[in-house]
Amino acid sequence: MSARGISDRVAIVAMGCTRFGEHWSASTDDLVIDAVRECLSAVPGTGLADVEAYWLGTLGSGQSGLALSRALALDYRPVTRVENYCATGSEAFRNACYAVASGAYDKVMAVGVEKLKDSGFSGLTRSDPPGDGTAPENTLTAPAAFSLLDPAYCAKYGVDPADMRAAMTHVAWKNHANGALNPKAQFRSAVSKEKIDAAPLVAGRLGVYDCSGVSDGAACALIVRAEDAHLYTDRPVYVKALALSAAPGRAAMDTGYDYTTFPEVVRSAEDAYRQAGITDPRTQISLAEVHDCFTPTELVLMEDLGFAGRGEAWRDSLDGAFELGGRLPVNPDGGLKSFGHPVGASGLRMLYECWLQFRGEAGERQLAEPRLALTHNLGGRPGACVSFVSVVGSELG
Repeated sequence: MSARGISDRVAIVAMGCTRFGEHWSASTDDLVIDAVRECLSAVPGTGLADVEAYWLGTLGSGQSGLALSRALALDYRPVTRVENYCATGSEAFRNACYAVASGAYDKVMAVGVEKLKDSGFSGLTRSDPPGDGTAPENTLTAPAAFSLLDPAYCAKYGVDPADMRAAMTHVAWKNHANGALNPKAQFRSAVSKEKIDAAPLVAGRLGVYDCSGVSDGAACALIVRAEDAHLYTDRPVYVKALALSAAPGRAAMDTGYDYTTFPEVVRSAEDAYRQAGITDPRTQISLAEVHDCFTPTELVLMEDLGFAGRGEAWRDSLDGAFELGGRLPVNPDGGLKSFGHPVGASGLRMLYECWLQFRGEAGERQLAEPRLALTHNLGGRPGACVSFVSVVGSELG
């Protein structure tokens, strides 16, 4: 794992984000243009021609750098298209930051976009390499795979299934309540706990409200050298840590894996905390945007990220620890539960919420004087994931 990192060497000076939702009347290009327009409008005198290089994150809404250069009519700028499962948008951001930190460029842009609603599929689009048909992802849906976290957690920690069900419901209730305050969320209605509990089942004990939705969206970030940040804005966001971990993928055959943790998350979080100099994430982190693809996922993440003790996240959640007024607000923008998950855009959408919070522009969701924020993406399924963790802050040092 990386030991050095690029803490305080690069900064975000502008961001843009579309509303996430069912954009039947907008194309992938339209979404990209809208996000980039919002981003550049915040930096007077800076246009597309001033950006030296671009990184595009998309899982299935475009191939090669042409997917971005065509949409923006770029003048022969370098564009790199990346994909890393659900961490795709974060991967675009990570690579763009490294390019500036290396000294190769002074000003770059990371863009993430996904157009899922026009695909004809009910969920994520993917193209698997040829195989013999026995790969786990061919025999087990994502809801089914993540539903295994619930009974495994109860069995390991002796949690009453009724208490675990209440904690899962609380996660959905919290994130929908936060999303109701966000004009860019796909779902902008609070949902009662009674309605969440009565929803049709999807897999195991996961109901409709335990699963993130499917949506279209785009988000982007303009990134510069930290020493140049105040040339563009009086409130930049500084990158403290970027960490990525990819699993060896052997957990399906490992009898020691018990479905109560994501080892990739633990490793990437440890790496990010080392880079950022964080020794107590529970008290040092002001807010966290995490990958709540399913409600039990968020509960397990609270422990893997060090926000709760092992076997304690369900109780901390019910006690309100991760609500807007709690000790560590988690998914203050509404998370994947309220935004859906246009794969290439989600990681940058999470950073967009941090950007708004640090600038005091989060409206009814605004937290009091946030200083450090964490974003997290998880791609794959229990036992075989990629995990990304970033830490960003409002101050240098």
